[in-house]
Amino acid sequence: MDQTEELQQSELFRSLLHDRKFVELRTMAGDMNEPDLAAVMEAMEDEDMLKLFRILPKQLAADVFSLLEPDSQQYIITQLSDKEAGAVIDNLYADDATDLLEEMPANVVKRILSNARPDTRKDINHLLQYPDDSAGSIMATEFVDLKETMTAQQALEKIRRIGMDSETANICYVLDAKRLLLGTVSLRHLILQKPEDLVRDFMHEDVVSVSTTEDQEHVASVFKKYDLTAMPVVDNEGRMVGIITVDDIIDIIEEETTEDIDKMGGVIPSDKPYLKSGVIETWKKRIPWLLLLMISATFTGRIITGFESALARYVVLTAYIPMLMDTGGNSGSQASTEVVRSLSLEQIGFRDFGKVIWKESRVGLLCGATLSLAAFGKCLLLDHTTLPIATAIAATIVCVVFIAKVVASTLVFAVKRAHLDPAVVASPMLTTIVDAISLLIYFTIATTVLQI
Repeated sequence: MDQTEELQQSELFRSLLHDRKFVELRTMAGDMNEPDLAAVMEAMEDEDMLKLFRILPKQLAADVFSLLEPDSQQYIITQLSDKEAGAVIDNLYADDATDLLEEMPANVVKRILSNARPDTRKDINHLLQYPDDSAGSIMATEFVDLKETMTAQQALEKIRRIGMDSETANICYVLDAKRLLLGTVSLRHLILQKPEDLVRDFMHEDVVSVSTTEDQEHVASVFKKYDLTAMPVVDNEGRMVGIITVDDIIDIIEEETTEDIDKMGGVIPSDKPYLKSGVIETWKKRIPWLLLLMISATFTGRIITGFESALARYVVLTAYIPMLMDTGGNSGSQASTEVVRSLSLEQIGFRDFGKVIWKESRVGLLCGATLSLAAFGKCLLLDHTTLPIATAIAATIVCVVFIAKVVASTLVFAVKRAHLDPAVVASPMLTTIVDAISLLIYFTIATTVLQI
């Protein structure tokens, strides 16, 4: 369903709400899949969205609720009665309920949990103890566990009994009496066994798992490496406490990528969609970097001031400053972007620093030589400058491009080694640093070639 269809559907729902045709509305909503229904609700006014939510069947309401934007979830949950809010939390998977409560004021969380079932409260409190962005904070505690002494028939009976309340029944986990993870059994593999076959005879013992304290970005890379749809999470003693499913990983990848893009653009990351963020909030996210970069740009001004005499004798040199600065900044951004992404995907590590610098050095020389020839021809044929000035411009470009790529790659590794996010140096901080270097190189070469 595209955006136009969502708007049309939301208008139809709004009309049915105002005409009080609740039975028809409930039927239509029930015939839609949950993601489309959530998108339609997001397109409605808050009050109409709340009315529609109250009309939905209990389980459908919980499924759709988990797909709504965080601010829509908060609006709905704070408008419901204590009993209604508790019922919503009870019907959510523990990881989804935890994500919601982490964003809410403490007094609201206390009110909601006090009306939730004891087992729900236990699961949520358990998840809330883990660090943000860790495997423990995003895992689900509802999964199918089996004993190795079960027969295939007994295992299937347990899946029928608890499968609907589990995050997934496609993969089942074999645990011992101490809840240590022994192996896994896929549902496809299970139904192909004879009823009397024991689980221990056909379970898969080579299991990939992560600890509760593992960073979620690393978890995503493990999912990709082993092509998983679900992965068990174990505590420090090796006991299984939950699972992470691929739908959670997709959300993590989107979240981490958006965060990197924001940082590379000089914006403090936000967890709200663009149109849901207010003007003041957006201003707060952008102004710190703008202030820092404006202040840091004074270094380039000081460099230009230091070479005023050269510029006074050869005013034409001023015309090439923007081109040289932009070329250096763009060259550095290209290198840093690729290195940052490769580090994030774990395609390279600190052991590859020498290889990266060697590669970027050669790429820098090739790019610099190509751009240098183009600039040399432009200066002579189009700008009609003198040969010494064209030579100074061409030589500067070779040096600037080469140094920009080496500096950019080195900075990314240095920031990563300091356990900071390397995306912050990709741009625009890198551009500011390279601008200053470009000017120093330019004026040094120009004064030498022109003998100023």
